[in-house]
Amino acid sequence: MANYDIIEMIRNFTILIFTSIAVLVSCFSNESKYIALRVRGSDSEVNLVQSIAENFMDQDSLVSVGVTGGGSGAGIASLVNNKTDIANSSRKITDEEIKIARERGVEPYEIIFAQDVLAIIVNENNPIQSLTLEELGKIYSGELTNWKELGGNDEKIMLYGRQSSSGTYIFFREFIVKTEYDQSMIGMSGTAQIVEAIRADKTGVGYVSSGYLDESVQTGLKVVEIQKDETTTAYSPLDKENVISGNYPITRPLMQYTNGKPKGKLLEFILYQFTPEGMDIIENNGFYPIDTTEIVKKLTTDE
Repeated sequence: MANYDIIEMIRNFTILIFTSIAVLVSCFSNESKYIALRVRGSDSEVNLVQSIAENFMDQDSLVSVGVTGGGSGAGIASLVNNKTDIANSSRKITDEEIKIARERGVEPYEIIFAQDVLAIIVNENNPIQSLTLEELGKIYSGELTNWKELGGNDEKIMLYGRQSSSGTYIFFREFIVKTEYDQSMIGMSGTAQIVEAIRADKTGVGYVSSGYLDESVQTGLKVVEIQKDETTTAYSPLDKENVISGNYPITRPLMQYTNGKPKGKLLEFILYQFTPEGMDIIENNGFYPIDTTEIVKKLTTDE
């Protein structure tokens, strides 16, 4: 073999080696840029945020967003213990939770990203069409115990609600019941369990996020219209105009908490929720977008 051929082989081999090294360096470089975000908390928010996360990941191959439920309390506890990047919560963080978080070097930062509506459901065979806020509170406090007291059948009212770790449990207690729940209330682990219980129990009543109530889920159920008081009209949460106008009275903000003001990919994910595409996902999941002008300004400017 001529010396020229040997030199050419060495040159080609050297090029191959350096090309391989460059590819490996590139792979490791990309891998080092890969970000995994953790989101945990509210069961009312879990399907919505999962949908947002899936669309966000479709646009950025270097980030993964894992979304799990467990309730608002579980999400906030994970944030306090530095085990999640975002805590989804359908209730405000408490002063005690903030105190514990700060003791552990965590500074909770609140972001409101959507509006939710709570719907009251009964079995489709229940003749009750509407309730006032006062009646609803008396039902869940145990002051009203029979449907006949409300113009319904002579049957004991069976109460279904969420477990105490749920933000929905706390919001409903503070906004509607305004005292402790009756001890007979059955605490369910999630919205789906409440829905199934009401379908099977013609005497039951439950509260669920209206974002969960698409047409397929409503089978076997009746969504009760709600009056602010006896002098006002009853409104259904299934009509968006009733919510937008403020006529339907049981609404609440949906929140997310991070450790300090979000930055980097975490900030990008949160801001994605406020894009036209993100707001479409919020609406398509049965929730309501909010005016985000001030929220985005606060997130994107130094203060």
